[in-house]
Amino acid sequence: MVRRYKPTISYRLREIPIKQIRVWKEAQARKLDRENIAELAKSIKNEGLLNPPLVQKESKNTFLLMSGQRRLAAMKRLGAKKIPVHVLTKQTSYDLENAKAASVVENIHRKDMNHKEIADSCKFLAEHVGKSAAAKSMGMSIPTLNKYLGFAGVPDKLKALVPQLVSRDEMTKLYQITPNIKKAEKIAGQISKLDPSLRRRYIQALSQSPKSSHQKLLKRARTMRIKQKLSIKLSKTNAKKLASQSNKKELSSDEFAGKIISDYLKRRRNR
Repeated sequence: MVRRYKPTISYRLREIPIKQIRVWKEAQARKLDRENIAELAKSIKNEGLLNPPLVQKESKNTFLLMSGQRRLAAMKRLGAKKIPVHVLTKQTSYDLENAKAASVVENIHRKDMNHKEIADSCKFLAEHVGKSAAAKSMGMSIPTLNKYLGFAGVPDKLKALVPQLVSRDEMTKLYQITPNIKKAEKIAGQISKLDPSLRRRYIQALSQSPKSSHQKLLKRARTMRIKQKLSIKLSKTNAKKLASQSNKKELSSDEFAGKIISDYLKRRRNR
C-alpha cells in the first residue's frame, strides 16, 4: 500500500496590507543587499510575485513574517500597499524561535550566498536557537557549523584563555578539532608553554589524530621538523625508469619519487 504524501505545514493564500506584516526585531537588524533587492524587485515587476512570503497570524491586525524578508523588501521598493502571502493555519503555526530558524534557513539555501553571508547567518541562528538546532535546521554537522562560526562559535570559557594561553586562531582551530570544552581547555594548558612553531605543528598533529595522547602528539609535532626535501642519487638506468614511469603518471620525476617514498612509508607504518 502506497502512503499518501502528507505536508508538514498547511496554509491558505491571502492578500493583506504590507503594513500589517511584522518582521521580528533581530531580522530587522539583518543587512539586506540593496543591489540584490533591486534585481528581485525588477523580476517581480516583470513576472509577478511567484512565491509569496510565509506569515502567521499574530493578532487581529498583525502577521509575523516566517520567511520571505527579501521578497517583502522588494515589494516595498516597488511601492506596493498589499502583498499576497501564505498564511499558516493554527495547526501548523511556529513558535517564535522556529520562525527565526525558518527565516534564516531560507536565506542560507540561496544559491548566490557567499561564505561571509553564510557565516553571518550561522552566527545569527546559533545565537538565537542554539548550535544543535541551528546545525539540524541547516542540514550541517556541528563541526561544519563551527567552521562557519570561526572564533565567534568558540564558547566563552575557552575565549577567556585567549591570548594568555593560546592565540585566537589557535583556539578556533583547537575547538573545531576538539568541541569538548574540558578537553580543549586541558590541551590549551598543555601547549601554552610550547613555542609558537611547535604549537602550530601540535595542532596539525591533533587534527590528524584527535584521540592520540599528549605525549604522542608532542612527539609527532617534533618529528615534523625533519627536513622534507631529500636528495636521492639513482643509477642512470633507474633514473630513466623513473622518468618513464613519471611521464605515464603525468607527474614530474620529483613528484613521482616523493609519492613512491610516501606510499612505502605508509605501508611500513600500517604493518
